[in-house]
Formats: sequence, structure tokens, C-alpha cells
Amino acid sequence: MGRRTPLYELHRTQGARMVEFAGWEMPLHYGSQIEEHHAVRRTAGMFDVSHMGVIDVRGQKARAFLRYLLANDVARLGRPGRALYSCMLNESAGILDDLIVYFLGPESAGSEAFRIVVNAGTREKDLAWIRERAQTFEVEVTERDELAMIAVQGPQARERLAALLAPEDAQTALSLSPFSAAAFGEWFVARTGYTGEDGFEVMLPASDVLRVWRELAERGVSRCGLGARDTLRLEAGMNLYGSDMDENTHPLECGLEWTVAFEPADRSFVGREALEAIRARGSARRRVGLLLEERGVLRSHQKVIVPGVGEGEITSGTFSPTLQRSIALARVPAAQFDRVQVDVRGKLLPARVVEPPFVRRGKVLVG
Repeated sequence: MGRRTPLYELHRTQGARMVEFAGWEMPLHYGSQIEEHHAVRRTAGMFDVSHMGVIDVRGQKARAFLRYLLANDVARLGRPGRALYSCMLNESAGILDDLIVYFLGPESAGSEAFRIVVNAGTREKDLAWIRERAQTFEVEVTERDELAMIAVQGPQARERLAALLAPEDAQTALSLSPFSAAAFGEWFVARTGYTGEDGFEVMLPASDVLRVWRELAERGVSRCGLGARDTLRLEAGMNLYGSDMDENTHPLECGLEWTVAFEPADRSFVGREALEAIRARGSARRRVGLLLEERGVLRSHQKVIVPGVGEGEITSGTFSPTLQRSIALARVPAAQFDRVQVDVRGKLLPARVVEPPFVRRGKVLVG
């Protein structure tokens, strides 16, 4: 039996199909994964993401520490509330995790505070890694396991969540720019997400989350599970840790070079030396999107054959509810080509190479 979020019993009573995920008991769907997917693309859906890890880092050297810890550069976070997506690498440039870091703001005596949100399956490993490397920087690292987290996503998501806030707070929340956040009392509301749609991710005391979930449902926000979360993020071309990337892959072969700040050149960060060497010689593999051109379903670990070039592998695949066809992310040889073959149950089916995302903000981006 896995760990349980504060909403576990409510999920069960509301008819969710529960599954084990990253050591947690989580809802897969509430009856129809497809309907939940469409709700997020068309109106608003909510996800219990309380299994994610929330870690606060504070101290006079907090910024210097995070500039060393992460491949992206938190020096870009100039004002409180700004957020940054980054990979956390090991010394070999393997991806330990992908995460979001928020600048909470300055504190007394020159101290600064940051918040990191990490993946559920890596939270214990991440916390140990961060604490070990924090020792020489004399910063405070605190796991905020008393917080729950709800993601409210979709074209109507922000308005429906803002309706739960005081009028002046609602106005502030609705004025947040993408990848920024603000605190409203004990709530931390961030305009970030994992679906390719607009919306909020809300960190709040576990004691509040049951009431908030019910109030959002009363305002027409659909309950959504892991199934819809996966098809939505794949349509949006977003990587899943453990499938599309892990410690045996580096950012340059996962479509994540944009998350690595190589400038300034004198910034030392964990994994930089190894990543610079890979960059200099050129990555042997790259990430692509695939559109299956015949009937069938693309799945992870299926072999991708590039005639005359070599082979690769699908890292994530599914049937896209929005496109009504099968799509995938794959890691393939770094050469340029626009057609491949995928081994689907022993049959070689043609697929077209495209640049993810497939869908973003409700718009289909591939033909």
C-alpha cells in the first residue's frame, strides 16, 4: 500500500479508480479519462498533486547555492514570485530530476527564500541530495510536507480558482503573468502547470484542501486523474521523469537544452563540465515528436527505426484525445530525417517526425 494524500478518502468515495504511482495511492480517473482530458482542454479540471515534494531553501547564500545546484540560473529570478524550470544534474550530467523553483523574496539580514517543487518519485532522493550539497553553503533546507497541492488547469481555470479568494486577492491572482506566483495568507498560488493549458497550481495547508476541492467542484471544475494528466502533458510535449528522462540521460538529448544556462561562462553548476563536453562533441541522440500515420497506438519502449541511419526508442506514447491519432515522444539518432518506422507488435508502421508540442492552449500545432 502506498502513501496517501489528504484527499485519498474523498477520491475513493467519489468513485475514483485508485492506482499506485511513485509510492502513492492516486486516482487514475473518475470514470472517463477521455472526458477529463477534454474538460481541461475546453473548460477547467483539477488534479490532486499533493504527492509532489515542496522544499523551501533560505539563507544569505541561498541564491548562490541554487546557482550551483541547478542547471538553469536562478539569477534570472529578479523579483519575488518569479519561477524557473530547471533540471538538477549529477556530476555526469545525468538528470536527477526536473523541477520548478520560485523566488519567495528577501528576508531579514540579507537572507533570501526560495521554494522548489520536485517530482513525487524522486522527492526523498532529491531532498537528501539537496541537503548534502547545502552543507557548505550554510542554508536552511525545509521539506514542507504539511502542505497539499491542487493543480487547476484549463481556459476557465484561473477564474474559477480566483472565485475562492477575497476580491482584492482574486484581482492580484488574475494579474499574475505566466511562471509567476503570489502568497495569499497560507496559500501560495502559481501560474504554472503540466497540461499545456493556462491555470494555477495552489500549495495550501492540508487542513484546507478538502474544502477547496469541494468548492472547486461546486463551481464546475472537473475532477481529473493521472490518466488525463499523462495524455495532456504528452500532447503538450512535456517530459515525464522516469520515462522521457532519468539519471542515464542528459538535457541535450531530452529536448531540454533551453533549460540549461551556459552563460555566464564562469558559473559553476553540478554537471557543467560533463555537459560542456557532450555539447562540444555533439549529442548522439535527440528528442523528437512522432505522429503515427496508420491505425495503432504508440507506447513507450517501442523500437523506432530510421532507415539508413539507426534505431531509437519511444519514451512516451499514447492515443491523443485531441488529435484523435497516436502520438509519441522518442529518443532517436541526432541526424536529420522526417520519417521513421515504429515496431508496433511486430509490424513496422510509418510515423512522421514533428517538433513538440502537439497541442498548446487548446490549439493543434501539428498537421
